[in-house]
Amino acid sequence: MRKSEVIEVDGVFVGAAILQDNRDECAFYATHDLVRSLHGQILPSLKAIRSEAARQFRGMKRADLSVKTLV
Repeated sequence: MRKSEVIEVDGVFVGAAILQDNRDECAFYATHDLVRSLHGQILPSLKAIRSEAARQFRGMKRADLSVKTLV
């Protein structure tokens, strides 16, 4: 049976990590647009998924705020 872990960044639910059977690898299921490009990717660990989701979410959030302040 597969297990999943909720992935939150700064209190925002961004997706779920699906732990692969008999492996350390995890697949990412994105639910937030700022991390959509990670959807379906398989990373070597739950820690790697959390780290990459946070990096991308925060980076895209900063970029989005920069564009809004320019307008």
